[in-house]
Parts: sequence; C-alpha cells; structure tokens
Amino acid sequence: MDHHPPAIFVADALGLDFLNSIATPVDIPIDWLADGAGLLRWLSQARLVPEPALAAIQAQALPGELDKIAGQARDLRDWFRGFVRSHMGRPLTGAAIDGLEPLNRLLERDEQFSRIVLDAGRLALQPSRRWRSPEALLLPIGEALAELVSAEDFTQVKACEGPACTLLFADHTRGHARRWCSMALCGNRAKQAAHRSRLKEAHRR
Repeated sequence: MDHHPPAIFVADALGLDFLNSIATPVDIPIDWLADGAGLLRWLSQARLVPEPALAAIQAQALPGELDKIAGQARDLRDWFRGFVRSHMGRPLTGAAIDGLEPLNRLLERDEQFSRIVLDAGRLALQPSRRWRSPEALLLPIGEALAELVSAEDFTQVKACEGPACTLLFADHTRGHARRWCSMALCGNRAKQAAHRSRLKEAHRR
C-alpha cells in the first residue's frame, strides 16, 4: 500500500506544479522528489511519462540510479525556483534568455519524434519520445518548464499569501485576484483566522 500523500497540483501550470513538489501542506515539509521512487510517483501523477515507460525504466535501472536522477530533478527544481522568483510579477523579457541556458542544455538532449496513430477512429499525429535511460525522465519536466517560460504571463505568477505556504501558481482568474494556492488549503485557513479575529474583537467590545 502506498502511504505517500498525493502530490499537489494547484498551480494551473505544470512547470509551477513541479516547483510545488516540495511543500508544507499542513505542518511537516514533504518532498515528493526525495528519492527515485518519489520521482516516479510524481511523474505518474503529473501524467508526464506513460506508465509503460515508467515501469520499463524502473525495471532496467541500476541500483541507486533512480535516486541519482531524483537528485538531479531536485537540483533542477532549486535552480528554476530561483529563476521564477527573480522574474515573477513582471513581464518576462528577452533579457532573461541568458539565465535559461541550463534549461536549454537539458532540452537539447531530447529525442522526440511523431507517429501517425488511430485516435477515436481517425488518423492523428501523436508526439512521442524515446525513453532510453533514466535520465530521460528529466526531459518532460524540462519541456514543462520551457512551456511555462514561453507561454505563461509572468506578471500573473504569484506566491500564495498563506503565512507559511511556499506554493506558487499562475493566476488565470478573470480579475487576476487569486490570492491562495487553494481555497481548500490556505484560503480556508485564512477564513478561519479572520472568523476567530472577529469573534475576539466582538468579545472585547
């Protein structure tokens, strides 16, 4: 039985969900990429790697190899978090390109191709990827980060306003007024805190 809590996907942008793979949902920090098994679980929940590919890589990996890749994923996460935090809240300009060289180096290792497949009775062009080694697990993550950089409005990349929350998100709401990672998490806590504050104020009066 898997006793690990499911990963958090509340960012509305998969690249930010990757940064949120370390968080403190309640009171104890959780790193969903703490080891190789955790990386495989996160990739499965994010639907970034097909299940057959995950199973094949896990079966073929040498002892400790997946843990090493998980360490590389954590290093990538730490680096990209610094990039996002230094640029969030304002438009991302061409001046940022030099800071993205580590991501470009990762993307250059990709082995993608397309195939014609049958989809709901119709022919369709489907992108695919060669999963030659455990290192290939980093490639769809790099793709998600590149998608964030190239397609997301960084003026609407925000940090949750929860006092102890570290989660980031892309604010896609109509008025761009989103404040919390999730109403079920920090939004609810804020409501409860405001309610307690009103009760205390009423009691003092």
